[in-house]
Amino acid sequence: MSATTEKKPRLTTSAMIASIASEGQRVKAAPFGKALVDLAAARPDIVGMTADLAKYTDLHLFAQAYPDRFFQMGMAEQVLVAAAGGMAKEGFVPFATTYAVFGTRRAFDFVHQVIAEENLNVKLCCALPGLTTGYGPSHQACEDLALMRSIPNMMVIDPCDALEIEQAVPAIAAHQGPVYMRLLRGQVPLVLDEYDYQFELGKAKLLRDGKDVLLISSGILTMRALEVAKSLDEIGVGAAVLHVPTLKPLDTQTIVREARREGRLVVVAENHSEIGGLGEAVATALLSEGVAPRFRRIALPDAFLDAGALPTLHDRYGISSAAITSSVKGWLD
Repeated sequence: MSATTEKKPRLTTSAMIASIASEGQRVKAAPFGKALVDLAAARPDIVGMTADLAKYTDLHLFAQAYPDRFFQMGMAEQVLVAAAGGMAKEGFVPFATTYAVFGTRRAFDFVHQVIAEENLNVKLCCALPGLTTGYGPSHQACEDLALMRSIPNMMVIDPCDALEIEQAVPAIAAHQGPVYMRLLRGQVPLVLDEYDYQFELGKAKLLRDGKDVLLISSGILTMRALEVAKSLDEIGVGAAVLHVPTLKPLDTQTIVREARREGRLVVVAENHSEIGGLGEAVATALLSEGVAPRFRRIALPDAFLDAGALPTLHDRYGISSAAITSSVKGWLD
């Protein structure tokens, strides 16, 4: 290096661990890992297992607290799932973590045959669900809910924020049978505490009411829906938000009851492909009950998505707060 050459700092990407929190938004660190550590103190049957991703699913906190109950299976998701099934057969309650693309796409047959067919008590908790990473199709799990909803015996959970993850961990541990839960890791937004929220398996919750629009959502799109509702308030549009954290079994009764109210546009918003997710589940439920409101969907396209920065991608694919607000306004005109 010459004397006149400056050494520039190395540029790195944060696409894999980028937070979904907006600037200045309240967050809690590692809610899943901390909740599992707390629960395991009174539950010696709980074990933690991962496919070389403890740090990136917050399971490293469990490994530090209970090293004798932590199992690192390496980069072998099929082995992870099969071993978790074996643990469940021996009376343990395994919480198995990896990225959602690997736990669902790569290990699908093992989840289907080893865990679900025998109705084993395995909790599969998978990070980077939907469009929560900018690493492109290899890491964007845009089909995970469709895959897991299609498996008999499988309960499917899509939590919104840190509070819900904290509440969901003991709830799914108490449930007897296999569970797939989407996992938010790292600095996770905190929003539901403002709504006196309590997670219940299989229950949808009306977070706020409104006379003009009903936003039905799950996961991080509930956070966005709440932001959209506040924006619509400013122009005199009343927007209700119905949060649906359990996609299977679906709380059809609550969804139908809210969609039956006359005069409201019903919009389903999800961080998932338009194929096989919450939108199709809600549409089927309404059609089956003979309910036909004005109905629209916000979802990721049936396509391989781009790589890039998350804010840019969320705008591009219509799931940012601004994009959703614009879509809803257009449908109301």
